[in-house]
Amino acid sequence: MGYLGEIFVMAMTAIFIQNFVLARFLGLCPYLGVSKKLDSALGMGLAVIFVMTLASAITFLINKYLLIRYDLMYLQTIAFILTIAALVQFVEMVIQKNAPALYNSLGVFLPLITTNCAVLGVAILNTTAFRPDGVTPYNFLDSVLNGFFSGVGFTVVLLAMAGLRMRLEKAELPKSMQGMPIALIIAGIMALAFYGFMGFKI
Repeated sequence: MGYLGEIFVMAMTAIFIQNFVLARFLGLCPYLGVSKKLDSALGMGLAVIFVMTLASAITFLINKYLLIRYDLMYLQTIAFILTIAALVQFVEMVIQKNAPALYNSLGVFLPLITTNCAVLGVAILNTTAFRPDGVTPYNFLDSVLNGFFSGVGFTVVLLAMAGLRMRLEKAELPKSMQGMPIALIIAGIMALAFYGFMGFKI
C-alpha cells in the first residue's frame, strides 16, 4: 500500500470507522448543543476542523521537541490544553470580527471548543497512533492529516444531526419527545449506523 493509500485509510477511519463523536463518544456537548440549525452546525464544524488541524500540528511539535526531549511528559495534558485554548481564542476573535451573526448563533459553544475533549483526544492519540501497517508511528504530516480528517468526521455528523433535527421540527411529535429526548434517540440511531462501518476492511 502506497502513502496515498495510507492517507485514504486514515481518512475513512477518522471520518466513518472511528468517528470521534459516534464511535469514541467525544465532543458530545457541541454535537447536541449546536446541531439545531445547519448554518451554526457548519460554522462550528469548520471552526473545529481548523482548531483540530492546527492543534495536531502544534502539539506534535511540542510533544516531540519539548516534552519528550526534556522528559516533561507528565505535563502533556496541561501543555496540550493551553495550546488548544490559545487556538480557540484566536478562532473566536476572527469569527467575532468577520462573522458576528455566526458568532452570536454559536454562543457559548465556541469557547467550549477549548474544553472539547474531541480536540484534546486527537492531540493525545496522535502521540501514540500508528500508520495502517501497525509498526510505524505517526510523523508530523500524519498527525496533521489525522487532525484534519477527524475534524471532517466531526463536521459530517454535526451536519447530519442538524439536518435531521430541522426536519423533525416540522414533524408532529408527542410533547414528551420534543427537543432533547428525540435528539438523544437520533444520536443513538446514528451511532448504530456508523457502527456498521467497523465491519469494513480497507
